[in-house]
Order: sequence, then C-alpha cells, then structure tokens
Amino acid sequence: MMDKTMNVSRRAFLQKAASLSVAGVATPWAVNLAALSEASAATATDYKAIVCVFLYGGNDYANTLVPYDTSGYNAYAALRPSLAFTRDALTPTALKVATDPRDSAGFPHQYALAPNLAPLLPLFDAGKLAPVLNVGTLIQPTTKAQYQAKSVKLPPKLFSHNDQQSVWQSSAPEGARSGWGGRMGDLFQSGNGNATFTCVNVTGNAVFLSGATSVQYQVTTSGSIPFSGLQSNLFGSSACSAALRTLITQNRSHLMEAEYTRVTQRAIDANVTLSAALASAPAFQTVYPTKNSLGDQLKMVAKMIATADTLKVKRQVYFVGIGGFDTHDGLVSNHPVLMKTVADAMAAFYNTTVELGVANQVTTFTASDFGRTLSGNNDGSDHGWGSMHFVMGGAVNGQRFYGTPPVVAANGPDDVGQGRLLPTTSVDQYAATLGKWLGVSDSDLLMLLPNLVNYNASVRTLGFV
Repeated sequence: MMDKTMNVSRRAFLQKAASLSVAGVATPWAVNLAALSEASAATATDYKAIVCVFLYGGNDYANTLVPYDTSGYNAYAALRPSLAFTRDALTPTALKVATDPRDSAGFPHQYALAPNLAPLLPLFDAGKLAPVLNVGTLIQPTTKAQYQAKSVKLPPKLFSHNDQQSVWQSSAPEGARSGWGGRMGDLFQSGNGNATFTCVNVTGNAVFLSGATSVQYQVTTSGSIPFSGLQSNLFGSSACSAALRTLITQNRSHLMEAEYTRVTQRAIDANVTLSAALASAPAFQTVYPTKNSLGDQLKMVAKMIATADTLKVKRQVYFVGIGGFDTHDGLVSNHPVLMKTVADAMAAFYNTTVELGVANQVTTFTASDFGRTLSGNNDGSDHGWGSMHFVMGGAVNGQRFYGTPPVVAANGPDDVGQGRLLPTTSVDQYAATLGKWLGVSDSDLLMLLPNLVNYNASVRTLGFV
C-alpha cells in the first residue's frame, strides 16, 4: 500500500500534469492515483540512462540526412541549388541499410549522412545508430488536408524557437512547468539511492528535465558547482566560512526560508558527493575532440555514468546541448562545422560507453526546435517543422530507418510550404520508445506523454530500441 508521502507526490504530479494539454482542453490522462503503477525502475537491479542532445536553433534536416537515391537526390538538389551537396560528395557516407525482417524488400529509399557526419557511419554500419525520419511536434496524426483546413488540433505557435523548444521538451509552449524527461525522473527517483542525480543537466536550465518532484541537477563540464565561500576559506578565514555555512543551512521557521535552506543543504551535500565520486572515476582511453563544447559536456556525462554505483543511481536522464543551428544564412559554411562538432562528440561518447562496458545501457538521441525549409533562401534555410534525428547506443536496433520517408517535392504531400515537413512521427512516439526502454510501463507512458493516447497502441512506440 502506498505511504502518505507517495500519495502526496503523485497527487502533485497529476495536478501539474493536468495543465499540460497543448490544445487548451482537458487532457486525455483519464487515470487516478491507483492507475499510476510503480515504474519498473523502482526495483531495478540494472542501470540505464538516456541522453538528450539538443540542437538549439532548428537543425537543417535536408543537409543532415540527405536523399541519395537518384530521384530523391535530384529533387533535393533542384529545390536548394545553392545549398545542396554534390552527389559525389555524399557517396562516401551513403548508408547501406540492412534488410528489415518486417519488410523483405528492404528499405525503398536511400540516404547519405552529411559528409562531416562521417564519424557516425561506422556506428550505423555496426547497427548502433538509427535515423528516425520526419519527427516533429504533433497533437494527433495529421494529414496535409487537415492541416490546411485547420480541422485538427495543431501544436501551438509553430515555427517559434522558444515555444517549439518547449513543446519538444514538454508538450506545452514556453512557460511549461515540466518536461517529459523530468516526468520520467519522477517515476525513477524512488528507485535511486540518491534521487538528486536522477535528472542531470550539463548545458544549462531546460524544461525537459523538470518534473513534479524530480529536480534537474545542473553541473558544468568540470563537475558540480561549489559554494565558493565554503570550498575555500571565505576572506581567508575558516571562521568566516563556518559562519556562512551556519547562516545558509540553519533551521528556519518561515516556510520559504526553510525551503531555501533545504535546497541549499542539498546542493552542498550533492557537491561533496559528486566531487568525491568524480575524483575516483577512471581515466578514459577514448580521446575526445578538442575545442568541442558538446564533447566536453558528453565527457562529463560519461564520467557521471562511470560513477553510477558510487552515486547509487539505477536510472538517469541527461541533457546536453549546442547552439548555432538557426541557419538563415551562412548554411554552407556554418552547418558542416556544426555537423562535425556533433559527430565527433557523439562518436567519442559512444566509444566511451563501450570502454566502460555500458554501451547497451545508455541510449543517446538528438532533438531540436524544428527542422528547416527544404527550399533555400539563397544563403540559408528558414524555420520548418519535421526533421530527421538519430538514436545511438548498444541497445539500438540500427542500420535501418524508422518512420515514414517524406516525399521530396515542392508542394508535395509532406510539404506545408517551402519544404517545411509535416511530421509523420510525433515527438510523443519518439519519447515513448525511449521511455519504454528505460522502464516506463505502457500505462504510465500515457500519463507522461499527453498526446500519445491519440495514436493507436500498435504505433505508440517505434521499435528502435
């Protein structure tokens, strides 16, 4: 039987969850407290983590995963003549897809990675990387005719950076109070010996990791953020440091002061715990790229994963990010540099998980505000909607594609204007697949992801892990 504390926390979870409907109507989470089962992670004996790599600004999908079959490439090149790669430049990174046992004819389209994503090619060939096609924010399956007629509910404030970042991460526009990573953390933290390290952010605050009860723990690429006046003597005086510690941690009767004290003490304790754990972490043989901020973030994630036993965690959700993807101009010169940064960092991170023996227990995935227009504006591309993303890890069923390949055509069935893809795979399906692998039950997924109920049970998860 649930204790009182669990009842209260779950009641708070549901109350916050009820505010998440992006359509402004009652959510489909028609459940009560008894229906919210214990996540399997609560009693798990193994370790698993998911790592979100967020590409801020809206990644240009067409120059990331490029059509390579003859008709697809010709249409791509015709629609962005000043931005397209030559087909010869793509030949070394053309993807050779293994026959899908569910489709004896194999995959009917060909794609190539952007040339600077070449470090990810060995992972695809080894079955450890899978592209997911035309993913985007949706409330329900939507056709182009429905979009044009506005006959179905659509995500709010499409093509807006801040809002679409939030909808991707939380299923609600800017101002959302929780994200689906944090809501998963709500279920997992009771199974972690130290709940503080359930949701970890290495790039800065993001709604993705905010939950009803779980709190994102922010670190830098160097580790935890200490209180400078406690880390070393304040004004050169140990007495001053002791006085500061007493001042910021002593018991308070005022509700808000007491909460501030609790948070402060948690931060102090977490810094001590994490600093000690990282100090004993093994040195990696994997060489990380230099001058690569994303690589630095992922290296810190790897260090924390290496200390999971010391930190007493069984399930973790991580968030890292890199900006620069708002390529209205300079796409030809800037985007390849970004692709190399992402590929070098992700490849090094995967190799580290192999080195640590946890490759099958860590799944990394990309996300972004939105895709961009297929039609260029001469020097760049503009805000779009659906996009291509990658899932990486030892548990990934790779060397094949997931989702529906979009038709490459001006004003085609997947084009809502200028090559803005109408998504055929929803963020909720993408997230549900990751959540199920992590240990979230089917019933809990319907609570964590408010639009998932609008999809048939057979397609709620995609099978890439």
